[in-house]
Amino acid sequence: MKLVIVESPAKTKTISKYLGKDYIVKASIGHVRDLPKNNKDAIDIEGGFKAHYVPLPGKEKVIKELALAAAKSSEVILATDPDREGEAIAWHVSEAIGIKNPKRIVFHEITETAVHEALNHARRINIDLLHAQEARRVLDRLFGYELSGLIWKKVRYGLSAGRVQSPALRILVEREREIKVFKSEDYWVITAQVANAEGAEFTLTCSEEPRDEKKVQEILTAGNKETWRVADVKERDTSRSPRPPFTTSTLQQAASSRLGYSPSKTMGIAQKLYESGCITYMRTDSVALSSLAQKQISALVLDAYGKEYLRPVQYKTQSKSAQEAHEAIRPTNAAHKSAGRTDEQKKLYQLIWQRAVSSQMSPAKLLTTKITVKIGDGKIPEFAATGTRTLFRGWLAAYPYAAGEDIELPKVTAGETLLFKSIESIAKQTQPPPRYSEAGLVKELEKRGIGRPSTYASTIKTIVDRGYVEKENKALKPTDVGEVVSSFLETNFGQYISDSFTSNMEDKLDNIANGKNHYVETLTEFYKPFHADVASKESIEKLTNLGPTDEKWKCPVCGARMIIKLGRTGKFMSCSRYPDCEGGRTIDGETMEGPKDTGRPCPKCEDGILVERHGKFGKFIACKNYPKCKYIEQDPEEEKKMRTGVHCPICKKGEMVERRGRFGPFYSCSEYPKCKNTTKARPTGALCTMCGALMMQGTKTIPERCSDKTCPNHNPQKLTQNEAK
Repeated sequence: MKLVIVESPAKTKTISKYLGKDYIVKASIGHVRDLPKNNKDAIDIEGGFKAHYVPLPGKEKVIKELALAAAKSSEVILATDPDREGEAIAWHVSEAIGIKNPKRIVFHEITETAVHEALNHARRINIDLLHAQEARRVLDRLFGYELSGLIWKKVRYGLSAGRVQSPALRILVEREREIKVFKSEDYWVITAQVANAEGAEFTLTCSEEPRDEKKVQEILTAGNKETWRVADVKERDTSRSPRPPFTTSTLQQAASSRLGYSPSKTMGIAQKLYESGCITYMRTDSVALSSLAQKQISALVLDAYGKEYLRPVQYKTQSKSAQEAHEAIRPTNAAHKSAGRTDEQKKLYQLIWQRAVSSQMSPAKLLTTKITVKIGDGKIPEFAATGTRTLFRGWLAAYPYAAGEDIELPKVTAGETLLFKSIESIAKQTQPPPRYSEAGLVKELEKRGIGRPSTYASTIKTIVDRGYVEKENKALKPTDVGEVVSSFLETNFGQYISDSFTSNMEDKLDNIANGKNHYVETLTEFYKPFHADVASKESIEKLTNLGPTDEKWKCPVCGARMIIKLGRTGKFMSCSRYPDCEGGRTIDGETMEGPKDTGRPCPKCEDGILVERHGKFGKFIACKNYPKCKYIEQDPEEEKKMRTGVHCPICKKGEMVERRGRFGPFYSCSEYPKCKNTTKARPTGALCTMCGALMMQGTKTIPERCSDKTCPNHNPQKLTQNEAK
């Protein structure tokens, strides 16, 4: 029996069907090892940037099962994804289960032919690809940990930086600055309604957009009085060529604009389509198609549209980083016009099918007509109308979304006098550059060489999840926190979040994958100056304020000048005399409610008074002398809301109360830290009949279950199934 190890459990059933009874297929369920959270134990810098890996939490069982299966097998074949990350996962699996020199196979589509072809060309793990991925992981860890540590000290605790996320954030912040300094100007769009001798009406637009209202009135007056005469009529044949098949980036952009999917959602749906064998591998920079795919599509086009619609083209990949896969994203079988289990999968598959099929079709032929009209003696700007008519649909027959509407103009001849109907002007204002959408940011990142296809979706998700960016409709807008972090990095580490540095580093990682650069040399070249730069910034002052406010804003308590500070929810105005005065305003100028005196003395310091404060998780009681005195207690009213009425089964003294942490609500003993009993779900008060731990609320299908994960009663459904067996 031979063992084949893939990444996703969704692939196992399909591949097992293709390979037959002589093979057993198991999944690693993604990564099995990673760097530990403690950075000191993660990387041995002096030892040549050697990474120390540990099993991921919860993966011990997976590793054990794979090791047992490998021990019983005559051969182990690693079939993880066909990119650098997949190569790294294959190596980690082999190391974790103790397999020496396993076979490695890659396929870019999950079809019977592709899987068997891969088995016929098995190889060893590609060390260059492994080193490239490991260098990326180590580089990102060193960059993120060292910069984030400094930001914690100099800006605010809990903030972070990243090698790719920080340049992406900088792009959004730069656009926001352009928007803020933009000054709108008035302009006018002037249109006229005219007709030819037969009475066929059409619309003309002034070739100029005047910025002066006097000029507008001059054009309107002339238009109403003077003769409208055709100056020129030009007709020309044009063609529109089809677009190449999708890459990761162009798929994300098209799915965003056409289907409204975010990049991360698009990649999740595409992953399901790939795993079910519907499309080829979805992380690629290549626009090439295999000869087999071209033959499939050509046969389909001939049968469905006709010979005149067929024009096979082999597109050349322009991206210098196109090494992750050999093909563009395409259907594994072009004859299947529809595929996928859910509506979302079917819509995305249809988009991929249309793009791939249309790429091998003839250009569309169009007739473009432009009519130019003069008013009176010609001193007034010309008016014009442009129309387009499709003569031959070509590739647009398979990809109708890309086709625009036909605009046909009536027949006129040069020198012909037109019948004037009406003229009007519409006042408008110039608009600032638009904020980036997710698709727009992906396109910009690709254009600047920042990141790689597999990183775009996660990069955007990261800066949104960390509160640096928020979505307004489809636009990405930097938050106050995002602007402050980006400004801090631009001021102190501009060279490391620049386009050139990030792009050049990607090139160096590519060179490691190609065997041109060495792992240790590349990381040493980066880390020595970077570490020195971070160390040199340890002496800079903490960013306690972001500058003074406008002079009109005074402290609502003492009347002193106010300064702008950064809080957890964004910028606000604080009294310049803080902590002696705690007056504050919102960034819009509204008075902020200060701490309310309780009249109780602080039990920890001699001269302190306890006051009510408002934090991230509601009201709490703290000493007024904070930060000198850090005494804190739960607000009685808030505590009442948090009580469950369930006694702690561990210490028998406390009560289980609801608390809030960085990962959401949880329940713990009121005697904490003396008693550290916690549970994620709300306890019901009943005790487990099997182990005595608290029972907690479950789901609709499991009303109650044990809070102890090691107890069989933690998952009663599974227990019942086992008993039935």
